[in-house]
Amino acid sequence: MIKLRTVIIVICLFCGVTSSFAQEAGNATYYSNKLHGRYTASGLRYHKDSLTCAHRTLPFGTRIKVTNTRNQKSVLVTVTDRGPHSKKYNIDLSYAAAKCLDIIQTGSCPVELQIIKPEEPKSKSEKD
Repeated sequence: MIKLRTVIIVICLFCGVTSSFAQEAGNATYYSNKLHGRYTASGLRYHKDSLTCAHRTLPFGTRIKVTNTRNQKSVLVTVTDRGPHSKKYNIDLSYAAAKCLDIIQTGSCPVELQIIKPEEPKSKSEKD
C-alpha cells in the first residue's frame, strides 16, 4: 500500500513539473570540450557533436527547443545530464547546440526553453 501511494505521489509531482514548465526564460551556457567522452548522469557518454543538454529537473530524454533571444536562432536538444551547477544558468548545452545558437564566442546567452511533446503515433486510418 505504501509503495502504491509513493508511486502516485511521484507521478503527480512529475506531471506538475512538466506541465508548469511549458516555457521558461533564462540563460544558457555550454559544456567544456574537456568533458567530451565522459559519462553523463543518464549513463550516456557526452559527445560534443550531439544535440544534448543538462537540466536540473526535467526527465532524461525530454526534448527542448532552445531559442537564443538575441538572434532568434533555435535548436532542439535532448536532456541527458544534470546541471548546470551555477544558479545563474538554466541549461548547459553541448558544443554542437551552442554552435547552432551562435554562442561559442560569448560563452552564454539569454534563452527561451520550450518542451517539445512527442508526437502521437498516427492510427492506421490516418496513414492512408
